[in-house]
Amino acid sequence: MTDTLAAQALTAADAGLICGWRFFTDASEPAEVVNALSAAEWLQRHSAGDASPRDFLWLHFNLSNALSLRWLERHADLPDEFYAALREGVTATRLERSDDALVAVLNDVNFEFNYESADIATLWICVNERLVVTARTRPLRSVDDLRAAVRQGDSPASTAELLEHLMRTQADVLVKVVRETTARVDHIEDAIIAQRYHHHRSQLGSLRRLLVRLQRLLAPEPAALFRLLQRPPAWMSEDDRQGLASASEEFSLMLRDMQTLQDRIKLLQEEVAAAVNEDNNKSLFVLTVVTVLALPINILAGLFGMNVGGIPLAEHAHGFWIVVSLVFTFTVIAAWAAFWRKRRDTRR
Repeated sequence: MTDTLAAQALTAADAGLICGWRFFTDASEPAEVVNALSAAEWLQRHSAGDASPRDFLWLHFNLSNALSLRWLERHADLPDEFYAALREGVTATRLERSDDALVAVLNDVNFEFNYESADIATLWICVNERLVVTARTRPLRSVDDLRAAVRQGDSPASTAELLEHLMRTQADVLVKVVRETTARVDHIEDAIIAQRYHHHRSQLGSLRRLLVRLQRLLAPEPAALFRLLQRPPAWMSEDDRQGLASASEEFSLMLRDMQTLQDRIKLLQEEVAAAVNEDNNKSLFVLTVVTVLALPINILAGLFGMNVGGIPLAEHAHGFWIVVSLVFTFTVIAAWAAFWRKRRDTRR
């Protein structure tokens, strides 16, 4: 009796379900919101073969809720690979087929994403013919944008089309990141052209690290999807396969744009480094010239300051002015030698 009550409580509980939608294969019908209880009832009918073939579910879970995994294990008949990925916290991008279902681990930017910390979060996905389950530990921008699109009337006709919409939404979010990063790089480039180099080296380095991290986490995704599409599940139609292939191509183009932006940042970093080195060389040259110009007077002052006999010109009436003339002459010669060498190096 206690186990039965616990099972009913788990079924009726929110169980970490952030949102649930029931879609229809007829895209003209609007999507319906479902909760944990109605989703459990639908899954029970589906497992018994009583569910209508004209609808499917999308369930989005928050893994921070300890009940989420228990609810899925009790009500959703999903592959063991999906549950293993959830338990182990696998974050490496993957997209593979498990029997007649798709298991994916995708990475995306955090909802509270900023350009200083480069927050990346992971989304675990399982897709079969009648069910799409997504789970995360932290909010994601792409999923939030997809939820907003569904609320506004976007209604995919199949689970594969819903996965395609999710990938396109993810690509759109990353396109925004690339555009905003490009705008920042344009601003920094204008400052560099105006010879304002302060703090731009650290900003360029931060932006480049952000792009490298995003590309490293996201680059395997198009290749994994391409391999999957060579051997799709039986329930995936040709239109669905072409749609996923198109989404993968858009993703690849976005990754190439990120690589191009990285190369541009690298060139700006090299230009800033060259400008800083040039400023350092100028400062070093000034310091060297001052040292050289002070050398004659320091040598003579050291010599004439020794308390020994036989110091020349000590009794001469114009000895002071003779020494001053010698110092001035040697200083002029040293200055001429230093500037002549700089002009010679410049001409080279």
